Amino acid sequence: MTITSAFARLIGAREASAHCDIPCGIYDPISAKIAAQTVQKMVLRIESLDYAGNADTANTLARYITVKEEHAELCKHELRVLWADYTWPGTDANDIAAKFNAALKLSSQCKQSVSMESAEALVAAIDDIATVFWSTKGVEYSDPNAAVRYGT
Repeated sequence: MTITSAFARLIGAREASAHCDIPCGIYDPISAKIAAQTVQKMVLRIESLDYAGNADTANTLARYITVKEEHAELCKHELRVLWADYTWPGTDANDIAAKFNAALKLSSQCKQSVSMESAEALVAAIDDIATVFWSTKGVEYSDPNAAVRYGT
């Protein structure tokens, strides 16, 4: 008997199991979309920077790049959890796999470059995934706050 098992026995702990990492019912592609929109916004800001060659501009650029990289990786994480843990009832597994594969590759492209085309494609790919996700729950997908959230 190990110390851990003895302690568990002493306090009456029971083993628990679950089929997913997070409680069912809180899945939502919105976290991946917000991360993707953040990538898009950082690309916009990077492209609009006036490269005056001063330290403040270099610092701002470094911060924008860091946020872009972090949110592209966060987007990948959120997509992987949604793909792996949600059951996707009534959908074609090959179609879902292709959608996620494309979105994950776009997330990587967004890390590798400063491309508004890739950032916009990533947001669109997540909207496509969200449309399928919400259809499995009998809900029509819309994101009426996307433009307000993204801002200018």
